[in-house]
Amino acid sequence: MQKTESVATKTSNQSVKFVYFFGGGKAEGDAKMKDLLGGKGANLAEMTHLGIPVPPGFTISTQACQLYYERSLQFPQGLKGEVESALHHLEGLMGKRLGDPQDPLLVSVRSGAAVSMPGMMDTVLNLGLNSQSVNGLATKTGNERFAWDSYRRFIQMFGDVVMEVEHHRFEEALTQIKEKKGVHFDHELDAVDLKELVSQYKRIVREIRGQDFPESPIDQLWLAISAVFGSWNNSRAIKYRQLNEIRGLFGTAVNIQSMVFGNMGNTSGTGVAFTRNPSTGENKLYGEFLMNAQGEDVVAGIRTPLPLAELKKVMSQVYDQFMDISKKLEQHYKDMQDIEFTIQEGKLYLLQTRSGKRTAHAAVRVAVEAFKEGLIDRKTAILRVNPTQLDQLLHPMIHSKTKYQVAAKGLPASPGAAVGQIVFSALKAEEWDEQGKKVILVRSETSPEDIGGMAVAQGILTARGGMTSHAAVVARGMGKCCVAGCQDLAVDESGESCRIGKKVLKEGDEITLNGSTGEVILGAVPLVSPEFSGEFGELMKWADEIRRLKIRTNADTPNDCKVARRFGAEGIGLCRTEHMFFEGDRIDPVREMILAEDRVGREKALAKLLPIQKGDFIGIFEEMEGLPVTIRLLDPPLHEFIPHTDEEIRNLSKKINVSAEKLKAKSESLKEFNPMLGHRGCRLGISFPEIYKMQTQAIFEAACEVSKKGVRVIPEVMIPLVGDVNELKVLRTDLEEVARDVMEKAHAKIEYSFGTMIEIPRAALTADAIAEVAQFFSFGTNDLTQMTFGFSRDDAGVFLKDYLEKGILQDDPFQVLDRSGVGAMMKIAIEKGRSTNPKIKLGICGEHGGNPPSIEFCHMLGMDYVSCSPYRVPIARLAAAHAQLKNG
Repeated sequence: MQKTESVATKTSNQSVKFVYFFGGGKAEGDAKMKDLLGGKGANLAEMTHLGIPVPPGFTISTQACQLYYERSLQFPQGLKGEVESALHHLEGLMGKRLGDPQDPLLVSVRSGAAVSMPGMMDTVLNLGLNSQSVNGLATKTGNERFAWDSYRRFIQMFGDVVMEVEHHRFEEALTQIKEKKGVHFDHELDAVDLKELVSQYKRIVREIRGQDFPESPIDQLWLAISAVFGSWNNSRAIKYRQLNEIRGLFGTAVNIQSMVFGNMGNTSGTGVAFTRNPSTGENKLYGEFLMNAQGEDVVAGIRTPLPLAELKKVMSQVYDQFMDISKKLEQHYKDMQDIEFTIQEGKLYLLQTRSGKRTAHAAVRVAVEAFKEGLIDRKTAILRVNPTQLDQLLHPMIHSKTKYQVAAKGLPASPGAAVGQIVFSALKAEEWDEQGKKVILVRSETSPEDIGGMAVAQGILTARGGMTSHAAVVARGMGKCCVAGCQDLAVDESGESCRIGKKVLKEGDEITLNGSTGEVILGAVPLVSPEFSGEFGELMKWADEIRRLKIRTNADTPNDCKVARRFGAEGIGLCRTEHMFFEGDRIDPVREMILAEDRVGREKALAKLLPIQKGDFIGIFEEMEGLPVTIRLLDPPLHEFIPHTDEEIRNLSKKINVSAEKLKAKSESLKEFNPMLGHRGCRLGISFPEIYKMQTQAIFEAACEVSKKGVRVIPEVMIPLVGDVNELKVLRTDLEEVARDVMEKAHAKIEYSFGTMIEIPRAALTADAIAEVAQFFSFGTNDLTQMTFGFSRDDAGVFLKDYLEKGILQDDPFQVLDRSGVGAMMKIAIEKGRSTNPKIKLGICGEHGGNPPSIEFCHMLGMDYVSCSPYRVPIARLAAAHAQLKNG
């Protein structure tokens, strides 16, 4: 459990108050005490203050839960006395006593953390019933069926939650007795049937647990409190906190509340409602209810609930009262509310209110409309929408109501959804695409050579690789759905088949990918296209007015640029020139250059590439008119451009008329033990200056040509992997000379700059010297992270999950920027860089540029811009506004 500083270290147990009462129009807590009372307890107290009908009760604080774990699952000293005192107060208020055989007080025992975790922790209803009090309840209410129905529900819930008897054992007994009776629904069983069912339930508990179901209500209560505390660390609660990045909480509170009953007959019922539609955001009460039922019946789906509007026909006064209360709660909390209610014999009670979970579409609409209604101000409206949620709006997706079966699960590497036929090679993907087929590219892992197939595929599925693997990074840049690192996927590329789980699939079989969840689904699932509402544009306009950080994009093609500009990009922060080399036949002159024996041979091959690169830059400059374009010169090692398998070498040998032996020898000579730390980046530019000179010539010839059309061009030439200032000095001197020559010949003057990526720790530590030569720094946080941690970003996925599960790391550092280590390196680089060059421009172009917490950190460091894949630009725009509002 991740928790705050121990209560025991701050004060003695006796001085800590653990129990807070609510009821009788008074409450000891309020809505501001969520950290201590949990969301449910704090809101029950708040509703009591508001005069809303809430069954009275008391809340055991989250601090008690924290101490429960610190004391090795023992209740903290003083808790039992406070609970007994609060229970006595509750009994006096209700005029009933827990365990009274004539007129028993019954209570619910519910969890409630500071952050809503719906369904993740445990609840027990109808606590206090036993073989004696069930008869007293029947006599007191004059409703024998109700009493025995409440008792069987209590045994089933308590048996499951507290005594760990599998739920299905009770359900099987219930099904058998309904079949014997010849009925379909639970409420069709009479008191005689329910008595028999209670006996069967008790027998099941005895058989499985080896002990009788507890008769003492006080024992029941403490066992239930212990179970709710215990549910804080059940597997689903832990997983929910991991997925939603919920940290720093004490634990769960426990809410003990007097029962009200929706199962007392046709004048009683229960339901759930939202003050606005949680799917669309429409300002209209949305909900369901069931008569003669308890809360779990609505959720379980055994009976079909009725739309809330139907309640007006059944109980018009209760409906009108509920409408008034719903409006009051939304006005008070100034947000859409999720409300649970029960009607007991015609009287309405509220059991819970909380801010309602909503889709991205609903979140945007609710925020904008709430501002226009005067409910909230504009800043609050911006903060109401989680930037990460916008992913749902930007990609095709599976409809939330669609039911499907998951065959396997990997990493949600790039959001959205995709349907297509399986292919196992990039070449086949391109061939099938030309035939009009929609394909999913399935690979063990992708490489730069797969770029063509990736570009035409609907989605990408890999067996290996992480969130910043080649497949993931490229897919996000393209806006393609991608599931990476799927361990249940085994690819037999030679046999043109794969195994997903136990199912063997052949080329051409259809699958569906959900890149937002990492799910792999057999067959085709219908997709829905994203639609941008007017509210979306309005919200983004507000965000842009507030944020300080500029938002650029990582884009390698004119189409990427077009998409990014549509999403609001303010420039290119990273254009990867190597990606251009893999399109069509242009890789051939690259290979010719690599195979050349001398500089003359390399220059001859590069001359063929020059007009191709120039054409690419012309298209990009035209799309990005008036905006800066940062172009990274060649970065990857040369071996990535040469085939490695015998078959690939033979095919290339025939194509370029070079012997297979020579190709193989060259491939072997380029192999490195650690290519990510090898002959790449600026080291290639030092060894083979003609490569960078050709690229610089192409950049400036394109810039001059486009500028003559009246288009403002702002190229920024980025030299990668600099670790020493002298590398940058040598290269900038040579390349700036090329730039001047081109502009002089073209009689053009271009606004340009030269800079570098800060991706090696040594560069960060010597940034003061580097900043004297560089006009901008762009932090390449993918490489900076792997070099600072000593993790290989393509291999770390194997063990990082263990680090996360054991709490060694809070986040995957390749997804969320590590502030204390990598962030400290960045801070050093910024401070040193600005000490010698106060005007130096600072940005980030790693994958972290699209991650909201990382964007906030960049804002806090005073950086000028972040750069991310085109489809994350709106997310970054909103995250930058959040950072401004939260940090100033």
